[in-house]
Amino acid sequence: MKIISGNSNEPLAKAMANYLGLDLTKASIRRFSDGEIFVEVQENVRGQDVFIVQSTSHPANEHIMELLIMLDALKRASARRITAVIPYFGYARQDRKPGPRTPITAKLVANLITEAGADRVLTIDLHAGQIQGFFDIPVDHLYARPVIVEDIKAQFADATNLVVVSPDVGGVVRARSLAGKLGVDLAIVDKRREKANQSEVMNIIGDVEGRDCILFDDIVDTAGTLCNAAEALLGVGAKSVSAYVTHGVLSGPAIARIETSMLTAMVVTDSIALPDTHRACKKLRVLPIAPLLAEAIHRINDETSVSSLFD
Repeated sequence: MKIISGNSNEPLAKAMANYLGLDLTKASIRRFSDGEIFVEVQENVRGQDVFIVQSTSHPANEHIMELLIMLDALKRASARRITAVIPYFGYARQDRKPGPRTPITAKLVANLITEAGADRVLTIDLHAGQIQGFFDIPVDHLYARPVIVEDIKAQFADATNLVVVSPDVGGVVRARSLAGKLGVDLAIVDKRREKANQSEVMNIIGDVEGRDCILFDDIVDTAGTLCNAAEALLGVGAKSVSAYVTHGVLSGPAIARIETSMLTAMVVTDSIALPDTHRACKKLRVLPIAPLLAEAIHRINDETSVSSLFD
């Protein structure tokens, strides 16, 4: 078994390799003067089970091209099986046609990964579950829920006062699953989105008065939705509001909004590597998911059950 990392999240790849008692496979990823990407795998991978760790986060297009070229390099190097480990799958929000003459880019990216030589994909908390069906190869879809549940239990000793809140109607299934694991109630923020990355909170469905609220979502981008939801929840009597999110995209004004928001804490996983400027935010906390991903890799390599991780 070999683990190789692209440039998007090498610290996560190293942590996964350490968990498995391996060293990262040596590779050189360089750019020509015009920006073209060149990949050279510097170890023998013939007949090996190879796992490429690469989140397609910002800059998404650069990281996708790195992944595709690494897949091609390994395929031509006669690797036995190549698994694309994509902790954060970019373009996942473009999973359908929102209007006429628009693309379904998530399907396009899935096609590119498959054609480049991936034999299977390992990812975590896809924005839309149906994206698994966009691939014509096996997809192992993990959930950050076990890591998040463990942290919530450690942070909130008294679970009787907790309520899990979905920041929109579309995330109800995700939030209900977390509430079920914690054995707590569920509430919903009913909002109207006027345009991309802008939201207006309308109503709170459920009892949150005097309770500690856990906003739960898969992606935080500009943080407008979660910050507005926190303000609305506190406005109807919530005791405190914390947010737990798998993928911390955190673009544009996100960090400034979180710093000045009414959120007690914003907790994300390290599926996306965050710059030091982001990590300096006092309200931001990062949970490691390397053990979860590494255990899944171990089971894929051993041909044992991955779904049992969540039983």
